[in-house]
Amino acid sequence: MKLMEILKPTFWKVFSVLVVIVGLVSTFLRFSQGLGATTNLHDQVPWGLWIGFDFIGVGLAAAGFTIAATVHVFNIHKYEAFVRPAILTAFLSYSVVVCLLIVDLGRPDHFWHPLVMWNIHSVMFEITWCLICYTTVLLLEFAPVVLEKFNLHKPIKYLKMISIPVVILGVLFSTLHQSSFGSLYLIVPGKLHPLWYSSLLPVHFYISCIASGLAMIIFESFIIARAFSKEDGFNNTGLKMNLLTGASYVVLIALIGGFLLKAYDFIANGKLGYLFVASTETYLFYLEIILGTFIPIALLSQKKFREDKKWLYLISIAVICGLILNRLNVSITGLVASSGINYFPSFDEISITMMLVVLAISAFRFIAKYFTVFIDEESHSERNEHTEKAEIVNAREVLNS
Repeated sequence: MKLMEILKPTFWKVFSVLVVIVGLVSTFLRFSQGLGATTNLHDQVPWGLWIGFDFIGVGLAAAGFTIAATVHVFNIHKYEAFVRPAILTAFLSYSVVVCLLIVDLGRPDHFWHPLVMWNIHSVMFEITWCLICYTTVLLLEFAPVVLEKFNLHKPIKYLKMISIPVVILGVLFSTLHQSSFGSLYLIVPGKLHPLWYSSLLPVHFYISCIASGLAMIIFESFIIARAFSKEDGFNNTGLKMNLLTGASYVVLIALIGGFLLKAYDFIANGKLGYLFVASTETYLFYLEIILGTFIPIALLSQKKFREDKKWLYLISIAVICGLILNRLNVSITGLVASSGINYFPSFDEISITMMLVVLAISAFRFIAKYFTVFIDEESHSERNEHTEKAEIVNAREVLNS
């Protein structure tokens, strides 16, 4: 029955299959013909859509370390229901980032070089190692969900023993990784447009990813609830409105903090004049700020919007769109003028990116449906009780032997 349900055709399933097929063809062409024949990248524009999406994926994955630290390090366990979807989101986002980096490398067969050829003075070296280490941490953090499905309680016990050090390492690696993407653009002060270039760029990246990461969790909660429940999805998935409201308040604080930091940067560095220059960069900057910062701050500042799930859903979309615009502006729009070339991604660049996004969304939906990703307080207590009973049985077996 489950197999027939999976194979039952729907519009989105057919669309997804077509996107994946086209993406696989583009991937084959990229690896068989090279970057020059399949992309619009060249010496003047060496980084394009794929690097921009890497920035987006890492930014949206930020809830992984934020929620994990909140629950496991600071012991605020009321947000326990957010941990698993946050970790899963982070893991899938980083998986997309890894795939795009391999596709984007001029010599993908040399992807292992940073592991053995160290250059400690390179930001790219630090990014590569943080990416590898944090992806490993996410795998360890999400492993109990898979092990529970198959009733493998003994490995879960060992993972629990190292859970706190693993979470702390995850926070460390992710913090370094989030900010180092901003550090990567500190080396191009004469190329990146002043609207986005700043010595505070690493801090900007870090603060904005906290807001967008939590917004991503709110967005996913609504989508999964709609997909798997005909009733009030938030209650059925165990994500109560008080948790969503609390998360949205943190989003508000992060957005205000990010805006104040940006305002200070503009005033201190005399960049206010650029806001009145009629240009494509200025218009896109205003779109980014209005959609991703001003509108969410105005709405989240009012309690009635923070406590309304439909408004929270719309606000989360606005915050996510703000992050997408910011990362694409920094990686593409802000560099167009200095390069002298109007870059637009090729069909193969777009199709490969869409394929990976569709695969990530499909993987999230599949895992959320067949594994215990969304939990409520009751199921969390039952799971703990079941695990404790299994540990008691194991201890008795050891004593008897």
